[in-house]
Amino acid sequence: MRERRHEAILDAAEALFIEQGYDRTGLADIVRRSGGSLATLYDLFGNKQGLLHAIAIRWRDETTEERTGCCASGASHSNVDMLMAYVRRECDVWQSPRSVALMRMLVSECLRDRDFALQTYRDLHLPFIAELSDLFAAWTAAGEAEIDDPAAAAHLFLSIVTGDSMLSRLAGVEDGILDEEQIWWRLRPFISHFRIG
Repeated sequence: MRERRHEAILDAAEALFIEQGYDRTGLADIVRRSGGSLATLYDLFGNKQGLLHAIAIRWRDETTEERTGCCASGASHSNVDMLMAYVRRECDVWQSPRSVALMRMLVSECLRDRDFALQTYRDLHLPFIAELSDLFAAWTAAGEAEIDDPAAAAHLFLSIVTGDSMLSRLAGVEDGILDEEQIWWRLRPFISHFRIG
């Protein structure tokens, strides 16, 4: 019961944040749409910012599952094929209006509240870097790459794949959004430098 209430509130909050905007959505609006009570909302999420954080965590988990499934399905393929499957998945994620809307809200709230920004960075960005670092370290240990600093390589890879393209999406500037071919052009030196096979 509690899990269903949790998801109903998250669904209502996310829909309203996207429809009306984060700032213009009140907790009473969310309770009206989801049912339940304000007391339950406070008990589960603490406040509106807690709701936004929970929505972001749910989004992170969904995209992580999709990314992991995408890369795992290519287990018989080369590491380069795995990286490109990952790139395709990220491009799909960033073409989603939902992703863009959530990132805009998160960036806006991070600019207002440094503690929220640090928590968002720790909970959304660092697990992703750790996942890539572990992958790069495993490739190096297996002799399938020569990556002396897997964490730095993970940051670099993520910058290549999402960096200015993410900014373009957030700003609504279509000209700056990279397609797969442009990302591949940027990745070739990365793959060559680290001898990823």
